[in-house]
Amino acid sequence: MKIKIDIDCGPEEARAFLGLPDMRPIHDLVINEMRDRLLASARALDPDAMVRTWFPLGGPWLEALQNLAAGAAKANTPWDAGKGKDK
Repeated sequence: MKIKIDIDCGPEEARAFLGLPDMRPIHDLVINEMRDRLLASARALDPDAMVRTWFPLGGPWLEALQNLAAGAAKANTPWDAGKGKDK
């Protein structure tokens, strides 16, 4: 014996029928808080502070990165940097 029940209702009706709480107010609060934090961090965007965060040791690491970038820029490709100087 097979019994088939077809219920046509929307999410709000199903939630109310099953006695589940409506989470939309909490969802809206969380989304608004996330949006506010994202906008605040975008407004406070300081490239110098970002670089300091990425390279906390400062000088030596940053100089090494700059030297690496300069060497790659001088070479034809990053793979042949330094070839042909001694040969």
